[in-house]
Amino acid sequence: MGFIDARKAKGIKSKSINLALSVVRRILNLAAAEWLDESNLTWLERPPKIKLLRVTDARKPYPLSWEEQARLFKEVPVHLARMALFKVNTGCREKEVCGLRWQWEVMVPELETTVFIIPGDRVKNGEDRLVVLNRVAKSVTDGVREQHPEFVFSYKERPLAKINNTAWRAARLRAGIPQVRVHELKHTFGRRLRAAGVSFEDRQDLLGHRSGRITTHYSAAELVSLITAANQVVEAGSRKTPALVVLNQQAGART
Repeated sequence: MGFIDARKAKGIKSKSINLALSVVRRILNLAAAEWLDESNLTWLERPPKIKLLRVTDARKPYPLSWEEQARLFKEVPVHLARMALFKVNTGCREKEVCGLRWQWEVMVPELETTVFIIPGDRVKNGEDRLVVLNRVAKSVTDGVREQHPEFVFSYKERPLAKINNTAWRAARLRAGIPQVRVHELKHTFGRRLRAAGVSFEDRQDLLGHRSGRITTHYSAAELVSLITAANQVVEAGSRKTPALVVLNQQAGART
């Protein structure tokens, strides 16, 4: 209780406290069941019970409006803005974007486009992750194709470990939306899909949720359906969306 009380006193949310408790519980379970000492006995006779907290204080998702997205992307450095723009148009998690590799890109000749299939060991739910590219996400990947031989996104010829760095946090303050987390970009994609009337099954696939469907077995017709659905979250207007215009302006200012 001392640990929990101390963490709560610092304003740490229950979910974060549970993550730490889960690690301790895992270690104690291993010490009581698998780890053996020199006498071939487990380190503990039995593990103490550690109950996780009931999560009642989780912060609600904050999907971005188009105006908030435009403000934020104007403030974020170009390399992070590209990653954020890709994320808000694919629903990928932060680690999936940072670790995205060209070797996972798969050509779909029938559609004259590509998709990415991220191996299950790099995905939170353990399943292969199909990443469908709408026209904005495709423009982003095409724009960085020659920057790094292995990773899709890089900065100064090196991959980035995360988007949520000091530059991101400073940018959201300047944009007047300090509450926006990187994960909100995934929530934004999901909310826009739902608002566009995309079916629950297609939303599952586009967001990479566990569904039991094998991503490598999609037919061309199914991919057409998913790409069409993903394109419904592109901001209305010309083929050059405001977000892409911002990126082009930023890139031009730095060349």
